[in-house]
Amino acid sequence: MRVLGIETTCDETAAAVVSVAPDGRPEILSNEVLSQIEDHAPYGGVVPEIAARAHVEVVDGLVKRALERAGTTLDQCDAVAAAAGPGLIGGVIVGLTTAKALAMVARKPFIAVNHLEAHALSPRLTDGIGFPYLLLLASGGHTQLVAVKGVGDYVRLGTTIDDAIGEAFDKTAKMLGLPYPGGPQVEQEAERGDPERFALPRPLAGRPAPDFSLSGLKTAVRLEAERIAPLTSKDVADLCAGFQAAVVDVVVDRTRVALRLFRETAGHPQALVVAGGVAANQTIRRALQRLASEAGLRLAAPPPALCTDNGAMIAWAGLERLRMGASDDLATSPRARWPLDPNAVATARA
Repeated sequence: MRVLGIETTCDETAAAVVSVAPDGRPEILSNEVLSQIEDHAPYGGVVPEIAARAHVEVVDGLVKRALERAGTTLDQCDAVAAAAGPGLIGGVIVGLTTAKALAMVARKPFIAVNHLEAHALSPRLTDGIGFPYLLLLASGGHTQLVAVKGVGDYVRLGTTIDDAIGEAFDKTAKMLGLPYPGGPQVEQEAERGDPERFALPRPLAGRPAPDFSLSGLKTAVRLEAERIAPLTSKDVADLCAGFQAAVVDVVVDRTRVALRLFRETAGHPQALVVAGGVAANQTIRRALQRLASEAGLRLAAPPPALCTDNGAMIAWAGLERLRMGASDDLATSPRARWPLDPNAVATARA
């Protein structure tokens, strides 16, 4: 099987071809990504209209390049998949429309992929993880703890009630005058800072439900920054280190609670999985590795290049669904919101 995948939900335009051998072994044949960081950097964040226009300008060429580098043609693909949401609706429309047109012209099955499901299933592409497993999905727009029972079978155990982890990193960076994108900048500054200098809160730590709340932590950083202003480079590094340490403590505490809840409701997980852009943070990975070891579990995390938005995860999610005999109608609509667990209580981050 061979699937072309297209991703345009935020500020990366991506196209990839993923295949699976008869023995079930997956292979990424190509994975092309164009970032829009330079386009959005002057604004300190993603501007939806700029993002959508940028996708329009490059998506056709990127698809062509992905097919060429995979050594294949559209006719040799078994299906065309695209992220149909959730995300910035203008960008979603670009990728979805492109994939529909390609599928129609080539007379191939079309698969509308949930962007969050693509993150959720990506460790099966990179690590061969079996079901079920506990997923920490952490990105700029989403923070959830999910019991992944199978393709299309997800139970949300916890979510954020305000800021996502990646969003909190980005906003903290902007507050401290660090360049966009802020998450990697905070991680870099934290390496040379003192995480114990500032007494920052650990929101919701110890609570019985594995939910997150990060707006209070972000406010605490702002108040400390205002108290000691003007900030020196040492102040910035210490604030970043303190903020990151607080996030790590919260992530470990909330994930530990979710593991307990998973075992009570879904049995024994095959692994602890972390995916999404924040999964590229090495400090968070190391802390989750320690937690997984304590719990007697394997930690699975995609390589950093596959943590951020990419076409390979879209193609793989499409391939997983294609193997189940699933496909979608060309009338499928783009979705700004699309919860993994349709039975979960709706939140601003669903």
